[in-house]
Parts: sequence; C-alpha cells; structure tokens
Amino acid sequence: MSAPRKRTLVRGLSLTAAASINIANMIGTGIFLKTRVMTCNVGSPWLVLAVWVVAGLLSLAGALTFAELAAMMPQAGGEYVFLRNAYGRPWGFLYGWTIFFVARTGSQAALATGSAIFLNILTGGALSRTFFTAHLFGHAIPFGLLQVVALASIAAITGVNCASVSVSGNAASVLTGIKLALLVAIGAGAMLLAYGNWGHLAMTAAAGTCEGVSIAARGGLAGFGAAMLGALWAYDGWDNLTPLSGEVRNPQRTIPLAFIGAMLVVGALYVFVNLAYFYVLTPQQIASVPIASSVATEVVRRFVGSAAVGLVAVALLASSIGALHASVLANSRVPFAMADDGLFFRRLADITPKSRVPRNALIAQGIWASALALSGSYDLLTDYVIFASWILYALAIASVFVFRRRLPDAPRPYRTWGYPVVPVLFLVVTAWLLINTLWTGPLQAFAGLGLMAAGVPFYFYWSRKARTRG
Repeated sequence: MSAPRKRTLVRGLSLTAAASINIANMIGTGIFLKTRVMTCNVGSPWLVLAVWVVAGLLSLAGALTFAELAAMMPQAGGEYVFLRNAYGRPWGFLYGWTIFFVARTGSQAALATGSAIFLNILTGGALSRTFFTAHLFGHAIPFGLLQVVALASIAAITGVNCASVSVSGNAASVLTGIKLALLVAIGAGAMLLAYGNWGHLAMTAAAGTCEGVSIAARGGLAGFGAAMLGALWAYDGWDNLTPLSGEVRNPQRTIPLAFIGAMLVVGALYVFVNLAYFYVLTPQQIASVPIASSVATEVVRRFVGSAAVGLVAVALLASSIGALHASVLANSRVPFAMADDGLFFRRLADITPKSRVPRNALIAQGIWASALALSGSYDLLTDYVIFASWILYALAIASVFVFRRRLPDAPRPYRTWGYPVVPVLFLVVTAWLLINTLWTGPLQAFAGLGLMAAGVPFYFYWSRKARTRG
C-alpha cells in the first residue's frame, strides 16, 4: 500500500490580492506620524520629499531583486528559503527566529495595541478602564479593556486567516481599498478644502520645537540617515508577499507585477500626502506638532475642524487593521516552512485538510504576538531588532549574486531590472544605514544582534532532532 500523499498549500492568491498584501503591510502608521520627525531631521520640505523618494527607490530596488528570487523559488517561507538555499540552514533559521520571536510578532502586537488605542479615541475613552496591574521584574503590566480589544483583534484576524488563502486574499484587497481611499481623501481634502500655500515648500523648520528629536539627529548626513530610517520604517513590509510565494497563482508572472505595482502605488501616495501636509502647514508648524498629536490630525483639522481627531483615528484604525491582517497572513508561513524542514515544532508544519492553510503556525504566531502585546515590550524589542533585521535583508538581497553564480542555468522567469547595479545600490545604502545606526545607537544595534544570536542554541537543538529523525 502506498504512503498517504502529503497535503500541500493551495495557490489561491490573485494578482490583486498579492499586491494588496504588500500595500497593506507597508501602509501602517508611518505616513501619519513620521513627517514631523523627518522634518526636524533634515529641516527642509524638499529634503523630506527627497528622503521619501530615495527610501522608496531603495525599497523598490529590494523588491525588484526579491521578485527574481521569489519567481525562481516560489515556495512558502520567502527570505527563509533564500537564506537557507544560499548560505545554509543556520542562516535561514536565524532569519525565521528573528521574524517569529521579535520582528513580525512584535509588529503585530504593536498594530493590535494601536488599533485598540485608536478605537478608544473614537469611543471617547470608553476603553480606558484598567482591571489590574501586574508587576514583573520591576515592570508594570496593566490589563484592562485596551488589552482585551488588542487580544481580540489578534484572535479575530488569526481566525479569518485560518480560512482558505483566497478568503484571506479577498479580505486583504477590501481592507487595502479602504485605507487607500482614506489616505487619498486626506491628501485631496487638504489640497482642495484647506487654505494653503505652495510657498511653504521654500521655508525651513529651523525654529521648530522638534519635541523628542535629539540634536545629534538634526542636519547633515546624520539627520538624513535618521530621516531615512523613519521613511524606511513607513515602507517596511515591501517584502511581505515573499513568504506567501507558495500560494500565489502563476507566481512567475504575478509576483514581479505585485512587487513593482505595490511599490509604485505606495511611493506615489506617500509623496502626494506629504505634499498636502506641506501645502497646508509650514515646516516650522510641522516640526512643532506635539508628540501626542500627529501631522495628519493638524492638517485635517484645517478643513474639518474638531472632527479631525476622529477622522484621523478612523484612518489609523483602518490602516492598523489592514496591516495586521497582511502581517498575520504572510508571516505565519515562516514558522511553517521552518517546521517543514524540521527546524521548529513539527506540528506547525501541519496543513488543515479542508482550508489547506497552516493553522497551527497561525495559532502559535497569534499566541506569541498576544504575549508580547500583554507584556508591553514590543516597541523596545522591535527597535532593538531593526539593526539585525536589515543585516538579514542585505544577506537575502546578496543571495541573488550567489544564485546567479551557482545556478547560472536555472529558470528565471523574471530577472532583476538593472542587475547588478540595482542590488548593489541596495547593499551600499543598507551598509551606510547600518554603519549610521551603529554609530548613533550602538546599544540598540548590539542588543538586536544579541536577540538574533539567542537563536543559535535552538538551531542546534532542532537541527540535532531533525538529524535523529532522519
């Protein structure tokens, strides 16, 4: 009698759904919050716009390179697969470890908590009630209605993604359409309904208060680098489709189109919205926006009055929910791929017979994201791991050179436009950003490397178990 056939994932994501997943994960809260700090960093509206363009082109360079890799290896796991195949299983594992234990689950915890905060604003503070506060290692951990809503949002989004991947893709398309419409409404409303002046673009933010922005991150290359990190944070998620490569229809054609289309849409929208900001407010006014508010709120206030806080809260809520959905969907495939290789808990490699999704991986990811949300440590952890994450990004981009040399005759339905210049530019700018981060925040950089290195013992444990089973 033959062995039972192993269940596989289903290619149920269309081009629209694939592009929506990348767009949804890129557009979070960055476009609403980062312009103030970036204006303080570089001082000039034109330089702020230049940073948005340069960061978008850098992300596009990464997307063009990943499009070749994902079309060549359309498997679940994305960068995990690239790093594993290019440099060996340890590097793939360290990427998966960093993504699962800190980077993406921490981001999901932040998005869920942000959603609860924005809902609290909309309900006039109805979720402000705290039931009790636990104290762990000198750290106060409150638990109240905000935490209940954050946990409920993670659970609900995880439940939606336990349905078929086509259902998840359709949900991503709807949520992305809503957030795109809200952003366009903010930008168009500012330009058409608010009183503004294009002369603001010629002014500077020299007299702005720049609350919370250090002097070391204002002006010169250091300021430009700090602004770049802010813009790249807003673009972060341009690679979100790669873990889902095993579930994209006609991946050789769809993946490159989705990557390029998503980057062009988001880049154009970011520049458009920032132009609207500077049309309505002077650079000094933008730099002086209090930390407790946002540039978007102050701009919208100019044409809708007191309803601005609620309108921007709706936009932030929709943006956070859409980004959370896309992140939960895509990043659950990384622990699934690791488990399928024997480098993680084996049950996470199971695929449900009816919906054909890695439900156990989704649930495990949801539980850990919920733990991080309760701990309140997600912001600190994700700040720490940015440095290590960009090292892994660089290694994944560099793998295109490894595969071109090692597998010159392998089928490549899509070849990186501008190769080798485009990936080299990405690596050069990434190296500069890493050096700048190491110089301006060495403690955070080394803490991030430490968190990544903490996965090494676990790699040897699971690798040994995999060899024993083999």
